[in-house]
Amino acid sequence: MSDYAIIVAGGKGLRMGADLPKQFLPIGGRPVLMHTLEAFERAIPGITLVLVLPHDQQNFWRDLCRQHAFTLPHTIVDGGRTRFHSVLNGLKSLTASSGANSLVAVHDGVRPFVSVDVIRRCYEAAREHGAAIPVVPVVETVRQLNPPSSTTLDRSLLRLVQTPQVFRLDLLCRAYEQPYRDAFTDDASVVEALGHPITLVEGNRENIKITTPFDLTVAEALCAAR
Repeated sequence: MSDYAIIVAGGKGLRMGADLPKQFLPIGGRPVLMHTLEAFERAIPGITLVLVLPHDQQNFWRDLCRQHAFTLPHTIVDGGRTRFHSVLNGLKSLTASSGANSLVAVHDGVRPFVSVDVIRRCYEAAREHGAAIPVVPVVETVRQLNPPSSTTLDRSLLRLVQTPQVFRLDLLCRAYEQPYRDAFTDDASVVEALGHPITLVEGNRENIKITTPFDLTVAEALCAAR
């Protein structure tokens, strides 16, 4: 039995307005993606890491690894047309050698501040229930649009979903045999389409997804606070 993590990093940085894809932007002097990969190694030493990157970004990533003397072992797999297809490519790289009781996480490459505790809790919950995702409470008022009006939703019944989303490997592989649908917004929605329940785990508020210049400013502050 082994534990795996598929780190998906297919961003082009369009919302960031930067020349570099967001996963390569520096925080604390090193690319975002290095912080992300190290978070999983800290949580589960010896974990098998699979990094899914667009093919045309892979040589640049290897150059960054050399520049920063980044030697954490990981396998690089080609990204796909959508996030769904990128995760599918990552899964295909695992299934030939993986045990029946293995667990696999899928994590956004631009979430470098996921805590060790959250990673471990997600794996523990997935080991018991088959599928687990981290969530945090909604702290602002949310309104649903019902044109021409809108309605306030009960935020106590709502949660914001994060990654890593962790599953039994055989379950996630079965889920990804389904044809792609636009409704598959994350891995939990793919597994849920099989009728399998999703267990919610308490996430950490700092586990932000870096997609805008504001997020990058927050990330630098979080890095400095460490």
